[in-house]
Amino acid sequence: MLPQQSILRLDATAIDYVIIALYFVFVLGIGYLARRAVSSSLDFFLSGRSLPAWVTGLAFISANLGAIEIMGMSANGAQYGMPTVHYFWIGAVPAMLFLGVVMMPFYYGSKVRSVPEFMLRRFGKPAHLVNAISFALAQVLIAGVNLFLLATIVNVLLGWPIWVSVIVAAAIVLSYITLGGLSAAIYNEVLQFFVIVAALLPLTLVGLHKVGGWQGLVDKVTASPGGGSQMSAWPGNALSGFGNSFLSVIGIVFGLGFVLSFGYWTTNFVEVQRAMASKNMSAARRTPIIGSFPKMFVPFIVIIPGIIAAVTVPELAQFKANGSGDVDYNDAILLLMRDLLPNGMLGLAITGLLASFMAGMAANLSSFNTVMSYDIIERYVIKDRPDDFYLRTGRWVTVAGTLIAIGTAAIASGYSNLMDYLQQLFSFFNAPLFATFILGMFWKRMTSAAGWIGLVTGTATAILVFILSENGVINLPGQGASFVGAGAAFAVDIVVSVLVSLVTTPKRDTELVGLVYSLTPKEQRTEVAVAGDGGWYRKPVLLAGISLAMTIALNIIFG
Repeated sequence: MLPQQSILRLDATAIDYVIIALYFVFVLGIGYLARRAVSSSLDFFLSGRSLPAWVTGLAFISANLGAIEIMGMSANGAQYGMPTVHYFWIGAVPAMLFLGVVMMPFYYGSKVRSVPEFMLRRFGKPAHLVNAISFALAQVLIAGVNLFLLATIVNVLLGWPIWVSVIVAAAIVLSYITLGGLSAAIYNEVLQFFVIVAALLPLTLVGLHKVGGWQGLVDKVTASPGGGSQMSAWPGNALSGFGNSFLSVIGIVFGLGFVLSFGYWTTNFVEVQRAMASKNMSAARRTPIIGSFPKMFVPFIVIIPGIIAAVTVPELAQFKANGSGDVDYNDAILLLMRDLLPNGMLGLAITGLLASFMAGMAANLSSFNTVMSYDIIERYVIKDRPDDFYLRTGRWVTVAGTLIAIGTAAIASGYSNLMDYLQQLFSFFNAPLFATFILGMFWKRMTSAAGWIGLVTGTATAILVFILSENGVINLPGQGASFVGAGAAFAVDIVVSVLVSLVTTPKRDTELVGLVYSLTPKEQRTEVAVAGDGGWYRKPVLLAGISLAMTIALNIIFG
């Protein structure tokens, strides 16, 4: 850590600290104000289902714009270049649109309080318990990533000891989540979205100016290790790990674009929870669709700085050329800040990073406390207590989750590119869940036994692929092992679920209304007309079509 400290240390001045302090005052103030609206567990965990679509839409995307997104995607940009955009244009937007158009009517219409609770209604207690436990584990692991990065950044940029940084960061996030619950998290995520954009957009513009504009960046990247293919999104061989271009495209489209992406965006309660907090079904459906518009442009303020850093920062260029040095890809955006930003602007940039890490950690904690309180404690541990008991329980669970995240933060320190770690986690938890979910939603014959057996075998398959990759049996560089693991988990889950369903008894059709697509009347799958939702810009399907067309255009332009 000492060499890295000396390389990355930034000389923050009084004005930088003032900007950071003002941000913290706003964050805690929002938590305090949101506390007044919390009178029940529904208020605490789901904001009383009362928020407008533009708020939940920005929170939806900000919850995902955490440490993983900022540091991980800039690291990916530095290492792989433009193929990293697939995590957005292939690996996010289509699934977000599918969530809004097809799946939100089932989530919101059934009035479930979490994704595991939907699993309970569809498949019963075993599948519900497996899903709830695996989700809670994933959230504290991912929260640990956010907390570790936040503490490390404060340490290397400002010189605070790691233990001080961890405690301060955890205490601030813990304070506003325990005060105001999901509402505090969501309104802070809206604030954090604008802070992050204000911090990273100037970094991109100044960086492009330094390298001579877009053409200058293309020329520099072409002359660097990896060559000009890094400036084309397709076929993305270095990212996927496949030498064959056709296999690379298949791996990206199926492994990332379908299994990992749909598994994450359509079944991950961290994201779905924001849409569930909306005031009506129309707003709930529009939440991920509204979020897709800023999502498709995030690469320009996250990936591009990473690419610029790889060709302008000497230490990172050396690391990319020979794999040695005192920095790694995770430092890309920090190194660029160090070299390009003056004081004042530096304070804003640091605040943007802090905002992103806090948004990510808060999203993990707010979904963790909901699932632990509703799906595990209330369902299996302490039943039939008054509502205020579960409200208090949710606050104590948030404290416990924060402490566990401090413990899991150390796991992330062993990865030079955090996206490798995160994609492994997603292949373990999200890919098999999506297989179970999508099969159960569109095939009424799928049984309760198939639900939990498919989940367990799918997860075990992804873990097996990871072990084989770590031991050199499967040799896929980049994030190819994650794509293969996700694809294998999905396929095994589907096959096992079908086989088990054929030898076990399904539920009656009457029990599956509202849970299976073909058995749910159309009027239950569409929103009821509500005053104020009549404009064309409030039509979920039309908005989704516009978003998809823009995403296809971006793929063509940068392909």
